[in-house]
Amino acid sequence: MVGFGGKKVGQVMTGLGGNGVGRVLVAVAAALLLRLFSGPGPALLPDTEPEDREDNEEFDGDGDAGEAAVLGKVLPVTIRWRNITCSLSDKSSTLVRFLLQNVSGEAKPGRLLAIMGPSGSGKTTLLNVLSGQLTASPRVHLSGLLEVNGKPSSNKAYKFAYVRQEDLFFSQLTVRETLSLAAELQLPEISSVEERDEYVNNLLFKLGLVNCADSRVGDAKVRGISGGEKKRLSLACELIASPSVIFADEPTTGLDAFQAEKVMETLRQLALDGHTVICSIHQPRGSVYGKFDDIVLLTDGALVYAGPAHEEPLKYFSKFGHHCPDHVNPAEFLADLISIDYSSAEGVSSSQKRIDGLVESFSQQSSTILYATPITKWEISKSSPKFSKKIVIKRKGGWLRQFWLLLKRAWMQASRDGPTNKVRARMSIASAIIFGSVFWRMSRSQTSIQDRMGLLQVTAINTAMAALTKTVGVFPKERAIVERERAKGSYKLGPYLLSKLLAEIPVGAAFPLIFGAVLYPMARLHPGLARFGKFCGIVTVESFAASAMGLTVGAMVPTTEAAMAVGPSLMTVFLVFGGYYVNADNTPIIFRWIPRVSLIRWAFQGLCINEFSGLQFDHQNSFDIQSGEQALERLSFGGSSIKETVIAQSRILLFWYCTTYLLLEKNRPKYQRLELPPPDQIQPEPQLEPLDTELVQKNSPLEPSLLKQVESNPKLESPSIDQVRPFILEGAK
Repeated sequence: MVGFGGKKVGQVMTGLGGNGVGRVLVAVAAALLLRLFSGPGPALLPDTEPEDREDNEEFDGDGDAGEAAVLGKVLPVTIRWRNITCSLSDKSSTLVRFLLQNVSGEAKPGRLLAIMGPSGSGKTTLLNVLSGQLTASPRVHLSGLLEVNGKPSSNKAYKFAYVRQEDLFFSQLTVRETLSLAAELQLPEISSVEERDEYVNNLLFKLGLVNCADSRVGDAKVRGISGGEKKRLSLACELIASPSVIFADEPTTGLDAFQAEKVMETLRQLALDGHTVICSIHQPRGSVYGKFDDIVLLTDGALVYAGPAHEEPLKYFSKFGHHCPDHVNPAEFLADLISIDYSSAEGVSSSQKRIDGLVESFSQQSSTILYATPITKWEISKSSPKFSKKIVIKRKGGWLRQFWLLLKRAWMQASRDGPTNKVRARMSIASAIIFGSVFWRMSRSQTSIQDRMGLLQVTAINTAMAALTKTVGVFPKERAIVERERAKGSYKLGPYLLSKLLAEIPVGAAFPLIFGAVLYPMARLHPGLARFGKFCGIVTVESFAASAMGLTVGAMVPTTEAAMAVGPSLMTVFLVFGGYYVNADNTPIIFRWIPRVSLIRWAFQGLCINEFSGLQFDHQNSFDIQSGEQALERLSFGGSSIKETVIAQSRILLFWYCTTYLLLEKNRPKYQRLELPPPDQIQPEPQLEPLDTELVQKNSPLEPSLLKQVESNPKLESPSIDQVRPFILEGAK
């Protein structure tokens, strides 16, 4: 059936495509169009995920999980990791740098775990490994053991949220609209408007966003909500699906002390509600440090301490002669303790020796370091549902429903962007006035023929460049939002691209119309309402084709800066072969395909046909150009029609949109797979035993009173098998 449909579409499009390159473009575009409308949504399982696992179940939002999503219930998840090692090699694989070295730890529901350490210590790397968000690379090797509720599993076995450092939103939407649309896309099972509004209002109240609920998010051009409110909005968007685990990558970055504490208080409250919260943080203030339940200290990828927060790490390091002074922020003391002093050679040597000793000491004593927490109700609950090893999330929202919601969002974003629209309108008017002044009220003389061609060429160039630069300046940031939402399975790529195209038609068409309305009478182009309409129509279609090309460039490169460099450079090639500087008949054979795919050439050709057809010029000599048709023949545009040029531009527009679709699918983020370490490197969980005082005495001198206190501690006993026992950190050998 799909094959028959593709054949029919190909037959219809071939009738419009002509021959040569045009037919090839039409065939490719038609095939990709079928993919656009019928292709599957984003696969939530990575390519490297094994497919032959046993006891696979599908999670479609029904049952307990679906009820949790609707009612806001949280399913408890305990994450344990052992011997996590991540290395990065250079291109020749001769030099290997370890980002993480035998890191172990545990995160429990109801507790806030903070990963601390100096810059470059591996905090974000560890967070990405635990969340399964480490970008895949052939130069990266990742190994270790990861357990979810006591079973080896991946991050696909539970719902999780990842709050990144950069907060990205559609700037023209309000806080309430952002959450409402996210809820409609992620929770289509909530069909009642009243239930959805109540759900959103509860999130607004829970995250402290009630006061700014009806304020626009804003961006660099328009003032909106504050940085702390944006961070809490990021949390709210991630909490819509009631995730069991929340990962936050340095959530206090860029915030002042007050806003940072508000954000951390929100994370703390989420932990108390039953979520497993893991965050990385650089150097928190004292009040923020007091909110942590557990901490993991990293330095240069090595584990220095992992266990309860508050006074426990201070007591632990005091055994090695490192005492925290009174009235000093413990977080600052810990940061200084595990950082290298680069102020002098002696400082580097002494601090490196100190850190090496702490790493070695912890690796040898980690069997006695426990997360000293009681067994919580989340861990021992026998009614908690078991997680399958493989979960496939099914969307209940249909294609048309996704398209309608995305069209609504795209229209609000495009129509409300007042500053951008005002700038574009002013630039269109200014360009028209400048061109109209230069080519003021052209006559029908022989010299006016060149003037008309020059005016039509700069019109095509100006229209294309204006649309291109606007798109490449915006789309890379929007692409990051789309990738995050698609990673959560909110919608497919096809509805997004189609909604974006349709939503921008009314706004995008206004600026070419403004440009033409000012320029046409000033330059006294070929009079007639029909010709004016065709003039505006040609430049409008060209504007959309250039925007589609900008989408492709934005999908091709990683950053806005790169897109701004690549887009105009590519357009310059089309400009050279735009029909004015190089005649199509004189183009070298190897380059003759470029004019056929140049949107500037087709726009220029259409404008020339519209302008010169039926136009008579003053002439005195027999070799003078007497009619507009003769001028078209000199440009090799004779025998063409405006319809042909518009169809050619439509083919180019369709081609760029389909290419954008393929690039977005191809460039989807791929994440590194966690491999099992070699058997000889897997360390069994050691039994609890008293601290080896001789070993401690050998590594660092202890005060006699402390040594006696350690020796007098009774031997700890492990909990019974039927209980979920506290996690014992493994040391690195």
